[in-house]
Amino acid sequence: MRIISGFLKGKFIDFVKNSKTRPLKDSVKENIFNILKHSNLINVKIEDSKILDLYSGIGSFGIESISRGAKKVTFLEKDKFALEILQENLNKLSISEKAELYNLEVEVYLKKNKKKKFDIFFFDPPFADNSFLKNLNYIKINNLFNKKHIVIIHRERERDENLDKYIKNIITKFYGRSKIIFGKFNLEKS
Repeated sequence: MRIISGFLKGKFIDFVKNSKTRPLKDSVKENIFNILKHSNLINVKIEDSKILDLYSGIGSFGIESISRGAKKVTFLEKDKFALEILQENLNKLSISEKAELYNLEVEVYLKKNKKKKFDIFFFDPPFADNSFLKNLNYIKINNLFNKKHIVIIHRERERDENLDKYIKNIITKFYGRSKIIFGKFNLEKS
C-alpha cells in the first residue's frame, strides 16, 4: 500500500491480509481525500486536524492524514497483530510523534477519554459489525467533536444502517462493494 500525497508521498506501508482486517484500497482512500480537499460541502481541512481513526487496522487512513498535515491521529485497533504492523509503519516513516495508538475496544477508549475532541472521525469497522452505531452515538451524546467536524464511515454498499439519528448525511459515494458516507453529527434530539 502506498501513501498518495503529502510529505510521505510514494512511500509504502506494510499491511496484513487476513480475515480480521480489510485494508482500505488506495483508489477509495484517494477519493476520500479528494472529497475532503475539494468539496464545498465540507468545511474541515486535514491540515492541523485532530483525527480519531476508529477500527484503524494498519492505519492507512491515519498515516495518509499525517502525510497531508494532520496535527495528531489517534489510532484505535483491538487486533494486536494489526497494531504491531501499524507501530512498525509509524516508526519506519518517522512519524510516531504525530500518533497515539491504543490497543482497545473503541467503547473502552471513548469512556476513558471523555474530554478529547476531534475534527475528523474515520469509522472503518468490519462490514458485518453494527456495534459501531453505539460508538457513533456515544461520541454524539458526549460531544467529543469540535464545531467544525466531519464523520467518514466506510461500509459495505448493500448495508442499510439507519444513520440519520446520529449524523446528517452530506455525501455518499459508492466504490465497488464499498460505500463511503460523509456526515456531521446530527445535533437534534434523537
